Amino acid sequence: MAKKKTSVKKNQKSVSTISKVKSFVQNRQNQTIFGAFLILFSIFLTVAFISFFYSWQQDQSSLNQFSDRSIPTSNLLGKIGAKLSNLLVFKGFGLGAFILNVVLFFTGARILLQSNLKKIITSWNWGLLGMLWASISLGFVNTKYAILSGVVGFELNEYLQTFIGKTGLIILLLFFFISYLIIRFSIDPDTIVENLEAKKKEKEQERLNKISNSEDEQNYNSSTPQEKHESDNLNAEKDEKSNFELSIENLMPTIKNHSDVAQNNDHQNNDSNEIDLDITLSENEPELKVSKDTIKEVEVAIEKIAEEKSVTENLSDKLLKDFGEFDPKLELSNYRFPTFNLLKEYNESISVDPTELEANKNQIVETLKNYKIGIEQIKATVGPTITLYEIVPEAGVRISKIKNLEDDIALSLSALGIRIIAPIPGKGTIGIEVPNKKATIVSMHSVISSKKFQESPMELPIALGKTISNETFVVDLAKMPHLLMAGATGQGKSVGLNAILTSLLYKKHPAEVKFVLVDPKKVELTLFNKIERHYLAKLPDEEEAIITDTTKVVNTLNSLCIEMDARYDLLKDAMVRNIKEYNAKFKARKLNPENGHQFLPYIVLVIDEFADLIMTAGKEVETPIARLAQLARAIGIHLIVATQRPSVNVITGIIKANFPSRIAFRVTSKIDSRTILDAPGADQLIGRGDMLYSGGNDLTRIQCAFVDTPEVEKITDFIGSQRAYAEAHLLPEYVGEEGGTNVDIDIADRDKLFKEAAEVIVTAQQGSASLLQRKLKLGYNRAGRLIDQLEAAGIVGPFEGSKARQVLVPDLIALEQLLENEKNN
Repeated sequence: MAKKKTSVKKNQKSVSTISKVKSFVQNRQNQTIFGAFLILFSIFLTVAFISFFYSWQQDQSSLNQFSDRSIPTSNLLGKIGAKLSNLLVFKGFGLGAFILNVVLFFTGARILLQSNLKKIITSWNWGLLGMLWASISLGFVNTKYAILSGVVGFELNEYLQTFIGKTGLIILLLFFFISYLIIRFSIDPDTIVENLEAKKKEKEQERLNKISNSEDEQNYNSSTPQEKHESDNLNAEKDEKSNFELSIENLMPTIKNHSDVAQNNDHQNNDSNEIDLDITLSENEPELKVSKDTIKEVEVAIEKIAEEKSVTENLSDKLLKDFGEFDPKLELSNYRFPTFNLLKEYNESISVDPTELEANKNQIVETLKNYKIGIEQIKATVGPTITLYEIVPEAGVRISKIKNLEDDIALSLSALGIRIIAPIPGKGTIGIEVPNKKATIVSMHSVISSKKFQESPMELPIALGKTISNETFVVDLAKMPHLLMAGATGQGKSVGLNAILTSLLYKKHPAEVKFVLVDPKKVELTLFNKIERHYLAKLPDEEEAIITDTTKVVNTLNSLCIEMDARYDLLKDAMVRNIKEYNAKFKARKLNPENGHQFLPYIVLVIDEFADLIMTAGKEVETPIARLAQLARAIGIHLIVATQRPSVNVITGIIKANFPSRIAFRVTSKIDSRTILDAPGADQLIGRGDMLYSGGNDLTRIQCAFVDTPEVEKITDFIGSQRAYAEAHLLPEYVGEEGGTNVDIDIADRDKLFKEAAEVIVTAQQGSASLLQRKLKLGYNRAGRLIDQLEAAGIVGPFEGSKARQVLVPDLIALEQLLENEKNN
């Protein structure tokens, strides 16, 4: 009995909760609130999605740091809008996610207005199917624009293509689209044929009505007033008769037949009258008769028109024929490229140790066997520093299971830097990269002298090194279009920069490429000073071409922005899209130098330590670099940025979004690897030039070519000893906000904020540039110049190392007297 009572109580409780839920749902106020919420939430999602398409690249860094309020978000609806948009658009259904907003809006409207509530489930079914269909259809778009289809659409598209192919998938999508139209609008062949026949009948009836109306109108206009009166009476009688016939049509069909006969007779009479009327009109028309003698006497004098002379040859074609193509190398026509013997050769024959290969193979097989993972086939590819073991596992083995054994395989092989690729892109195998016990040096000589590099048709070819398969790896900087390099200290970044610069020196003439070198460490790129008048570019008022002072980098970057804008104006006038087309048109003498046109060399900006610039200048450096990275690729300005601190403070979302090509040397943690490459793996490298290159999607492991300092010195000496230009390539002059403020007592040359800065310093009794930066919101350069002017005016004392400068004016009254005395003097 007790059990029955408890079960009855439970049933009563469940019934009461269900009734409460029903009453809550059926409450009109709750329905109104819920409907309004759905409508506003759909509008919220729509605004967030639209904003996401413009700001998703900038918000990548803030998505991982959702709770950190110091990281800003570009989305109009903040971090929640960016998070929801990233989930539903990027990781979800792409443009198809907008269908969700429409369904939410109409669901809310129906609940709010209490209309067509039964159609809510139907609309959600069609909406979800439409989202899926649109996402898969947009999956045909290139992977670069995968945001249009979302991850779901792209992956489903790829998955379906593997089974039914691209054409089969298109046919399948068309079938579902046609099926939707047939079901949604109840289309069948019979109704289509009936509609077409009905439309044909309507058109035929309209045509007959128009003909009859025009005939009646013509008869009416051509008749006399008396006849018009009679015809009006007749028409009135006909109308009354027709109305009468319509009223009794169903009751007396015989009468209707008789009336039709009478109407036909009337029409025949009208037609006969119309024919007689036409005959009388044609008889009364006057005839214009001209005699044949008059025609013979009149003669027409034909005047001969002189044909205009046309020029068959274009002016640019004539110049091209007379003088040939413009040669930008003509000024340094005797320039000789560096020879191969300037580079050191090493013994690069890869020694394959069969015992080492066999031992590693046995260890891998045994380790996997311990975890009940069978292997059907194993294959080894020996590279300069890494051996790749390709494994084909037995059927039914999960790939993630092998991926999780990375540390166990490294332990069994007693090797550093085991990296598992599961699966290898384009192959049905799993790769295990194991470092060789005896590494082989990849020399710069071998990659520069390779046929692949020497015969490369690329605009700016760069030989980075050799892959695992011992193949020279050459990429085009013009297609990258910018390169981000990162890695821990001493892992090969500076050597990689030297390899890039050496590749361009061996391939491009001084007239074709210019370098802007930024070296905060002051020792890495100083050797290239010898080729200043050949290859380097600088500001007009700078003494040295290689920038080592971080405070001067901002002016150089802003000068490059001015150069970028000027080049875009030239491309606009020449009506071309990129620097390659522009230079080809200029060489063909189709652009006039008198209009400002000139041959445009490529400009490569190299920054050796980006983190140091961010620490000293911050946003003043990041903004022009982001602008150059976004716009400058079409006009031939390319950026190579290297840093040893791959943190999100240095490599921000804006920087990462505009640097699709990245190189990662060895780092200490997986977090750093993900910061650089958006993928793990850089933490498993073995150092000494071992690197991962990402050109967009796939990661390629490369052994960087080694070029030593003596080799770079020989190359620069060889180039520097030849005839050069009169000076380095000059960039446009840039005058910043601190421009025109010299350290001088002259009042006219002082900064506009001099008095305000003096009041801040005297009030705080602390003479430091950082105080002015905070209080007046200035850059470091302008604040430093203000301090120098305050020192010249006798308001603060001289520089005292790390201490703040002494303030020589005690209060604001004394400051006013000092400034007044200066004006009077």
